[in-house]
Amino acid sequence: MKLTRRFQIVALICYSGMLPLAAAQEKRPHVQVRGIYGGVPDELLEQHQTLDACGINAIWMGSGSLTVERVALLREQRARVYAEFNTLHVAGYLKDHMDAAPVGADGQVSPPPKGWQGICPTHPGYRSFRMDDFRRVLRDFDLDGIWLDYHHSHASWERDEPDMPDTCFCRRCVGQFARETATDLPDEPLAQLAARILSRHADAWFQWRCDVFTDWVREFHAIRDQTRPQALLGTFHCPWTDTDYDGALRNKLAIDLKAQARYIDVFSIMPYHARFGHASDPAWISRQTSWLGNHLGIRGEPGERIRIWPIVQLADWGENVSVAQVASVLDHGTRLPATGVMVFHWGSLRRQNEKAAAMVDFYRAIRP
Repeated sequence: MKLTRRFQIVALICYSGMLPLAAAQEKRPHVQVRGIYGGVPDELLEQHQTLDACGINAIWMGSGSLTVERVALLREQRARVYAEFNTLHVAGYLKDHMDAAPVGADGQVSPPPKGWQGICPTHPGYRSFRMDDFRRVLRDFDLDGIWLDYHHSHASWERDEPDMPDTCFCRRCVGQFARETATDLPDEPLAQLAARILSRHADAWFQWRCDVFTDWVREFHAIRDQTRPQALLGTFHCPWTDTDYDGALRNKLAIDLKAQARYIDVFSIMPYHARFGHASDPAWISRQTSWLGNHLGIRGEPGERIRIWPIVQLADWGENVSVAQVASVLDHGTRLPATGVMVFHWGSLRRQNEKAAAMVDFYRAIRP
């Protein structure tokens, strides 16, 4: 096939080494994984390139995009294959199960914040639906790991101004909270119960919600152990600290990182600097990764059970990411305690050859 103009620069980097490496880049043997999120980079492979020649050794793709053929192709490329698995964001489930819609503090079904539709975390049918599909993905595909995604409450946080309503106050959630925390609640309309809980039992409520989401992780972990025990269990998660937005990581999103760490092998923090209001400050990436390492006691040393592999933004989402910033973004994404990194996302980079070239340049430079 004739080499397209778009990927001439990438081919030159991969094969001839004609373009100089950035002076600040050095070998980083602690970085085990140099990945791409967003599926098979066909544009590279169609030119008879290898992922290894470009410094790439891992690919993430949505579980719905997996095929036996794609996995086999990546195996031929000597690449690790990781799946992304949607946990609490299969909005289509509500079409036939409206009782799974989250209920807000007003006692009514909560509208999707900024269009982001979550699901009630205590709905038994929905949980079984996701667990069955999780088991199927692990059973049917030769994966090196599977990453939980959208594992948080009904909230739109992937923006510089997050929208995070208090949920879910359906009768099922409120009743389960009362039973499991031994909290005595009167028989009141849901709006009054929600107000009572948030004013008098807020801390117990927030912790109980975290425990519900953590229990999902426990079950995913058990299924992984039963179905494909050699696969890693990872999670894509919010990059905030425990004090950002008044403790929203716990109090709004129901994410208890320390509790989930009992079951998770890899934490893939999502420090999308341009999307989250830090477009001119790529160092925000390494600051957030450093906080996560301190919070969980992860240093990035050989032999640690838990690892940190951030997913960093090169795509133009929110504000644009310039070609000149690519090396800095990847530099901060590969600093300890991180021992792996992946780029968000190939769907954008396939149309931006200079960014793809800069990514390849960096990956090749740090490769041991």
